[in-house]
Amino acid sequence: MTRIAVLDDYQDVALDMADWSRVSARAEVVVFNDHLSGTAAVAERLKGFDIVCAMRERTPFPRDLFAELPDLKLLITTGPRNASIDVAAADERGITVCHTASLATGTPELTWALILALARRVPLEFANMRDGRWQTTVGADLAGRTLGILGLGRLGSRVARVATAFGMSVIAWSRNLTDERADECGAARVGKDELLTRSDFVTIHLVLSERTRDLIGAEELARMKASAFLINTSRGPIVRESDLVDAIRQGTIAGAGLDVYDIEPLPADHPYRSLSNVVLTPHIGYVTEESYRLFYGETVENIESWLAGSPIRVLNPRPA
Repeated sequence: MTRIAVLDDYQDVALDMADWSRVSARAEVVVFNDHLSGTAAVAERLKGFDIVCAMRERTPFPRDLFAELPDLKLLITTGPRNASIDVAAADERGITVCHTASLATGTPELTWALILALARRVPLEFANMRDGRWQTTVGADLAGRTLGILGLGRLGSRVARVATAFGMSVIAWSRNLTDERADECGAARVGKDELLTRSDFVTIHLVLSERTRDLIGAEELARMKASAFLINTSRGPIVRESDLVDAIRQGTIAGAGLDVYDIEPLPADHPYRSLSNVVLTPHIGYVTEESYRLFYGETVENIESWLAGSPIRVLNPRPA
């Protein structure tokens, strides 16, 4: 019988988010709620599985892992891209890699949750209320402030539209951004340095690539206002973590709202966890019921199609 592994189901909800009975009659479905790191541990767990269902980039699939999985025939990732899968290596071994669609709503909404939490000091005031205190901070209005958006694509454009509703000025930068595209989104196109210098809030909505890795480091953080906040709901390595920790500790910037990290889950002893002016969430930009139902529903559809020999959504080896 075909064996299917569902990885990294942190909340133990995968089987509730789709009708797995459509494939369970012909295959054994095994769900793993914990996360394993390291090629050896993952390879040992996945021995004997024909199909593996990955949740985004939670478990990487590099070339050396594929070499340890001779039974693997189909790897499904949720979302339309996954930079942690070596698609070329999979193809060399005859392993089909496919994907699902994704929603464009969750991450922009979480971005605004982080911006508002930073502006109004929500985590700190919540903790103070729990401890019996009352009004210990003075927040910042969003109206009249400047939001700088790095990346004005599918997600960044949604963030821009909300900013105009708050009465903010919106400026944007990316390497390929045009004045026409910026204008469509209610933003003004500026250079990266100007964006960092002018913005009260800088939010990142770029795809991780060799061009964007370490895009924000000590030099870029030093250009920001001391009163400004950095928000990253895109990918951790776009910001050099050690430089951001230093900038926050030294008061180079006022703080940060972060949903993504170099290593996930974030290590328990990471410096971010001890910084009072950082709002942290555990990579939940896409973690909504609607998103999960889409992810797992199309995962089941992909398995059904593959078992039937029908076309499936093959992952592009060159993520956009």
